[in-house]
Parts: sequence; C-alpha cells; structure tokens
Amino acid sequence: MIEDQETAATDSPGLMAQGAAVIADYLTRLPNAPGVYRMIASNGDVLYVGKAANLKKRVVAYTKPYDQPARIARMIANTATMEFVQTQSEVEALLLEANLIKRLKPRYNVHLRDDKSFPFILVTGDHDAPQIIKHRGAKVRKGEYFGPFASAYSVSRTLNTLQRAFLLRSCTDSVYESRTRPCLLHQIKRCAAPCVGKISIEDYRRLVDQSVGFLRGKSDEVKGELSHEMEAAAEALDFEKAARLRDRIRALAHVQLQQGINPQTIDEADLFAAHQEGGHTCIQVFFFRSGQNWGNRAYFPRHDKAVDVAEVLDSFLAQFYDDREPPKLVIVSHDVPGRALLEEALSVRAERRVEVLMPQRGEKREVMAQAVMNARESLARRMAESATQLQLLEGVAAAFGLNEAPQRIEVYDNSHISGTNAVGAMVVAGPEGFIKNEYRKFNIKNTELTPGDDYAMMREVLTRRFKRLVKEQEEQADAGVQFDEKADEDQDEATVPDLLLIDGGAGQLSIAREVMEASGVTGVKLVSIAKGPDRDAGRERFFMVGREPFHLEFKSPVLFYLQRLRDEAHRFAIGTHRAKRAATLASSPLDEIDGIGPTRKRALLNHFGSGRAVTTAGLSDLESVKGISKAMARKIYEHFHDKG
Repeated sequence: MIEDQETAATDSPGLMAQGAAVIADYLTRLPNAPGVYRMIASNGDVLYVGKAANLKKRVVAYTKPYDQPARIARMIANTATMEFVQTQSEVEALLLEANLIKRLKPRYNVHLRDDKSFPFILVTGDHDAPQIIKHRGAKVRKGEYFGPFASAYSVSRTLNTLQRAFLLRSCTDSVYESRTRPCLLHQIKRCAAPCVGKISIEDYRRLVDQSVGFLRGKSDEVKGELSHEMEAAAEALDFEKAARLRDRIRALAHVQLQQGINPQTIDEADLFAAHQEGGHTCIQVFFFRSGQNWGNRAYFPRHDKAVDVAEVLDSFLAQFYDDREPPKLVIVSHDVPGRALLEEALSVRAERRVEVLMPQRGEKREVMAQAVMNARESLARRMAESATQLQLLEGVAAAFGLNEAPQRIEVYDNSHISGTNAVGAMVVAGPEGFIKNEYRKFNIKNTELTPGDDYAMMREVLTRRFKRLVKEQEEQADAGVQFDEKADEDQDEATVPDLLLIDGGAGQLSIAREVMEASGVTGVKLVSIAKGPDRDAGRERFFMVGREPFHLEFKSPVLFYLQRLRDEAHRFAIGTHRAKRAATLASSPLDEIDGIGPTRKRALLNHFGSGRAVTTAGLSDLESVKGISKAMARKIYEHFHDKG
C-alpha cells in the first residue's frame, strides 16, 4: 500500500516538485553548521533521519530530486515538512542520528531491529566468597565483568564449565548465609562449599583469582599451575586430589575447545562481517575478548533494497554502539563511508582510542573471510526459511479463506490451576516467524468470575487487547497520524491482526466474535482450534464463523504450522503462569506488615516454622521470639486478629 503510494509519487512531477519546494523553503533558514535533520510525511511519520557536517550544503542536494536515486526521489516526493537539530560537532550529530533512528525507525533508514542487551559473566566483588553469575543490564554491582557473550546459552555453557574447573559458588548471598550443610552442587563437584567451611576463605579466593586469570586470557598460565599441583599431588601419593585437579584441567580444555577460533593477533575486538544478496543483508557479529572467541550473533537489519552493503554496515555500526561500550578494535568486512568519523565518535563514547579496521592481509583477513562465509550461509538460510514461511502463510490463507497470506497472526491461550494465578497469553507470528518482542501476558483481574471459567478469562483477555488497540488508533488519529494496517514491516499493538487463532472450541470462538463486534474491530478472521479426540495431535478440529467444524489434512505442513502456533501460545501461557505461581509461593503474609524486614521475618519463621503459624500465634508467643519487641509483637498480633 505504502509502496504503491510512493511509486505514484515518483511518477507524478507535481509531487516531486512539491516535495523539493518544501525542502528548498528551509534552505534560507539553515545554518552552515553540523546537525541532524528529519524528513517528515504529511501524516506525521518520520521518513528519514540524516546527519550532516554542514546542514545547508547537505539539504540543498534534496532540492534536485531528478539527480537522486529512485529511493531518495520517492522520499523527497513524500516529504511534507522537516525538522532540524544543530549540534556542536559532526561526531555529536552522528551519535544523535543513531539514537533517533533506533527510536523513530524511519522507513528510509537502515535500522537495527534486534536490540537486546548482551549477557556478561560477573565475578562479584562485594562478598568475602565471591560468586560467579550471568549478568545483564547496567554494571552497578561491584565486581569484574567479562563479555559480552553472544547469547545467554553461550554464557550458561561457559559458566557450567567454569564451575567444574574452579568450583565457584553461584548461589545468592542470602542462600549462602543460611546454609548449614553443603548443597547438591558441592556433592557433584561444582562448588567448593565455602558457605559451610569445606574450604577456607583464603583457598577459595585463590580459586577466584584463577578463574579471573582464565577469563582474562591467561589460560595457559592457569593450566600450567594446575598441572604442577596435580603432579605434586601424585608424587605425594594423594591420588584423589590429583584426580580432582585432572578433572579441572579437562574442564578448562573443554571450554577453550567450545570457544572455537581463538586468533593469536586479536585480543579485544568486535568483528562485523556483512553479506548482501537479493536486497537483503546479514551482519555476523563476533566478540573477541582476552584473545578468546566469546560467540557470534547474526543480524538482519531492515533497509531499502537499493542501499549497498557498505552503507548498511556504516549505519548499523553507529546504532549498534549507541548504548554499548566499544572495544579497542572494531574490525569490518567493508570500507564503510564514515570510518574516520565513526572512529572519532566511538573514541568519544569510550573515552579512549577506538580503531575501526578493514583487514587487508594476515590472520585478521583470514578470520574475516570465515566470518563473511558465516554471514553468507546465515542469509541463505534466512531467505530459504522466509520462502518456506511464505508458502505456509499462503496455505493458511487458503485453509481459512483469507484473500492473501496473513502478515500478522495473534494466538491466544489461558493458563491456571483450579482458577488460581490465572493468566492469559498472546503470541504473534508473521512472515519472519515468531515476533517475540510483541508477546503479551494478561494477569486476569476480574475478581468476580468463577474460578476456572475459561470463557470469562478469554473474554477479559480479548476485551483488554482490542480495547487498547482501538484506543491507540484513536490517539494516532487525534495526533494526525494516518493509520494503515500494512504501512510498516515493524508491527505494533495498534496493528489489526489478519488472523486470530484461539485455543479452544465453538465457545471460545463465540466469545471472540462478541468481543470483536463490541469493540468495532473488523476485517479479522477468527479461528478456534480444538484438540482432537483424546487430545490426539493431528486430529484437531477448526471452528470458524459461518462454517461447519472441519479438519485439515493429516500430516499437512499447514496443520503442523498451526500446531506450532498453538503450542507456542500454550508454552508462553504455562511459563507465565508458573512464574506468577512461584512469586505467590515465595510471598508471605508477613510481607504485608510494615516494619518486618528480612531479619525479623527469618526470626519469626525459624520460631514458628511457617507464615501461617505466625498468623494464628498468640500475643505471648510472639513476644517470646528473639528480636521481636513487645510493641512489634502487638503490631503483628493486631494485624492478623483485629480485622473488624
């Protein structure tokens, strides 16, 4: 739809001239200074965000649309207004541009869609017996951070091996303080158990120092030290100790093997390998720290098909480091246009020199060639999966009578145990698979519904979802933003789904239909999927408005796809329910009393055995608890007994 409008714009000399005239009008008021500009459509959407060393000289190029590539000409034709921000330097303009692109997601910019933070390994420094844990987010806790790692899986795998090698604890400080005997991790030789004195604090600190040395890249030194200790233990006929040290050395060798390529000439660097094909780009990012490869992640940035790979990589790098600290060296597969400016911007952000390098020879070039091959293969897999996904969506359209392949499918399910901790869940899927950042959970708030009433729960979930959708559409309309169901690849909660898939039968379908009619949302195909006899997968029955219940062909790829959607919604609902139930179980009636902190709570629980026993205790019993004053005892007693 938007593409058709843009094609019409470039075909119309009037629109091209009008857009150029709008831009030309700003030239008289623009300074010869660095800054950032935004090109905005008539409906308020930001079309493009750009930076300039000289705003006036940069913007004047847009007044000549026929000298521009077709992509830029379309953008000029659709420009209704512009906004400008003057900056102190071009570096500041680059940093601001990257921030605005990530926030506004303009249609004509390259932008990073997967912006999740990377995990680190943290060796804590605020306890006599440091723990080794996975960490995400701000580095506010005292300790040493190692990373980034490419994924949570790579961190967990490395942590598991490091625990076998260095026997460091992973338990929380509160668990550590409350231990009276070794836990299971000590029994399976994953922890030295400093909590109960199985190892002295001095010897445990030595294990910590060894682990930190290994993570800093001193693996050969650490292994040599352990080998020397093993030989000494064997000579002293302490074969049990020698065997333990042998197992630790094997664990270290295993984690080095898992890290794969460890180049000799790369100590601390991020490597970006890009490959472009068919108007799509894959960028493989490899992380090297302390001379070790800590994993890689593939990105598929969104961009116009006419943008070349060097420009994609250039824009990607600025956004990637918008909220991340760069390493000393950034290695790139292509000579990006703004390499010198990027170096300066990253150095300013890191407050130290950062080099951006395109290797020409040697080991770095060989490693880059391998990384580019990974990017090429990842893109080929992605394109093959997209083609398969499109075929499946076309099959879904044929099965359910849609005019075209659905671009957004929402799947709903509920989860509870006898009506307690009830939650609803929504998962979203489209041409690129599951869109996990748009999953939503709904805590059932209606206290009047009958426990376990699946119909009422589904009604509440759907009502809340589509009430919010209608509200957001109205807000967009009030702001002058034209709502277009297909206007953007980046879907959001204000987008009407093409297909609503509900786990259930005719009853759930009826509820969905009533909610849609009440909310005024139209154009959504409603389908409920009921499990087959004896919950037999493959014999699911499908219910649709105005159509008799039906089955899909057994072992049909479309049926398998719909089962995957249903199972993903079920998995998400169950996970949400379990998390809510765990939080409920972890809570205590004592948490509601002002003045009861961890110390008093522990004293009460140790004395009475449970929170429930505290609620029925007499005043004299409460006063006898060590650490509980008479005033606090009365406060607790009155909290549980003076309700009337």
